[in-house]
Amino acid sequence: MRDVSGKVTSLREARAEATLRVSPTTIDLLRSGKAPKGDPLPVARVAAIQAAKNTPQIIPYCHHVPVDYVGVDFDISDSAIRVEVEVKAIYRTGVEMEAMTAAAAAVLNLFDLLKPVDKAMTVESVRLLEKTGGKTQFAYPEAFRATVIVVSDSVSGGKARDRSGELLRQRLCEEGGVVGEVVVTPDDVDAISTAVLGAVALDPELVMLTGGTGAGPRDHTPAAIVPLLSARLNGIEHRLHAYGQDRLPTAMLGRPFAGLVDKSIVIGLPGAPGAVEDAVRALFPYLKHAFHIVRGGGHDR
Repeated sequence: MRDVSGKVTSLREARAEATLRVSPTTIDLLRSGKAPKGDPLPVARVAAIQAAKNTPQIIPYCHHVPVDYVGVDFDISDSAIRVEVEVKAIYRTGVEMEAMTAAAAAVLNLFDLLKPVDKAMTVESVRLLEKTGGKTQFAYPEAFRATVIVVSDSVSGGKARDRSGELLRQRLCEEGGVVGEVVVTPDDVDAISTAVLGAVALDPELVMLTGGTGAGPRDHTPAAIVPLLSARLNGIEHRLHAYGQDRLPTAMLGRPFAGLVDKSIVIGLPGAPGAVEDAVRALFPYLKHAFHIVRGGGHDR
């Protein structure tokens, strides 16, 4: 079973269809309401809804998705019954299997209810029509420029090896970032602000700091950078807090921040490698949309 615990929730939608080929005589019975077991369409609709909600019991590797909506429509032609199912959920993984399973369940129930009068019925197809949601909906292939700054007295003093900054640089590169050498600065207000202003002067889309955002006496990063911000990006801050606290209760002690310095997005993260990894998972690829917007682009992409 795939681990989806690192994903963020988003609206997931999928549409699928299944077709049952029947004889024209069977269609006539269906339309006239004279099918031997009664009208099969309401039964097939309920079967589809139940199948969508119980897909993991049928498809073992599927996750238990909290389904929010299942819509079932029938298109009846002279020799076929086509079932189209739409499924929606706000969750960390898609609902294409729920939609396909529901469509299949609908035609199988139609088959069961109509078999007394039609021995030659065939299930012709079960196929996915469309799926949306998740990272694939936020594909931004363009590269972006980023600077990583490590705020640490011990690393800047040569008493400890940097792990978080290098991890952050690597993860940003994996997300399409062009990132230079990691900048290291002591946890000092003037030194931190100087490092950020020096980075912003090169006009990157993103500056990310790691370290100095906790509740300790030497955690000065917010005090150094927040006064420089022309606008706070509260949604990013909320996402960092919410994602972190869902996974580690002590994340509530952190003080991550995000905002604009000129046309660069500046984000302050905790100094732990785990917090850095969580932040990248929480923000990407969705954050890339902001690079375009901050520099005057529209929301049409």
